[in-house]
Amino acid sequence: MQESKLQRINELAAKSRREGLTEEEKKEQADLRAEYIAEWRLGVQQTLDNVYIMDEKGNKTKLRKKDETH
Repeated sequence: MQESKLQRINELAAKSRREGLTEEEKKEQADLRAEYIAEWRLGVQQTLDNVYIMDEKGNKTKLRKKDETH
């Protein structure tokens, strides 16, 4: 996420605590937060996609979702 968008999220959060936000600012804040969370989740997923578990014999197994059986 662009640094300017992160700064805007922080500005809106501070303004919200100080004096409150207009409806337009609340929508902007919600949109920016949703974008931030989506990017964060994508980054975590990409990291997990590259994780392997190594057993005591040195065999590597790709990390799977908990509900996947094989």
